[in-house]
Amino acid sequence: MMSGPYNYAVSLESNSIESAGPGGARRILSLDFGSKTIGLAVSDPLGITAQGLPTLRRKNKRMDFAALADVIQKYEVVEIVMGLPLHMSGRAGTQAEKAELFAEELRARFGLPVHMWDERLTSAEANRVLRESEMSIRKRGEVVDRLAAVLILQSFLESRLH
Repeated sequence: MMSGPYNYAVSLESNSIESAGPGGARRILSLDFGSKTIGLAVSDPLGITAQGLPTLRRKNKRMDFAALADVIQKYEVVEIVMGLPLHMSGRAGTQAEKAELFAEELRARFGLPVHMWDERLTSAEANRVLRESEMSIRKRGEVVDRLAAVLILQSFLESRLH
């Protein structure tokens, strides 16, 4: 677990999460959408903390959605929160438009609510946390998308508590 000035609990270990099981609480899936990878995180069954899952290396739409379907089924996901990459000014650019289109496809394919969440500072925060952890540069590159997804989800979960 890592924590920082934003008071979040973060687990980057992909094997530390169990699925909710029959009749268990439902989870929220977080996506840090990128052109080459999608960072993934899932809430605990109570919706309090976010745990990172292995980053999805994008191949093509069919395989990407098949991999997401597996995660949604395994963790009994009932909602998705997806990072919206806005410019620092708050203006939506090309990446935000691509994220919105992907979110529409998620809604259509899985019939789940998909919430867009401002992710402007998540990648910077993820890189700062990883730099401070003294993790090697190579290892940081492997987990930055996962941590960004965790930060997006944790922020979303905390907003629901207030």
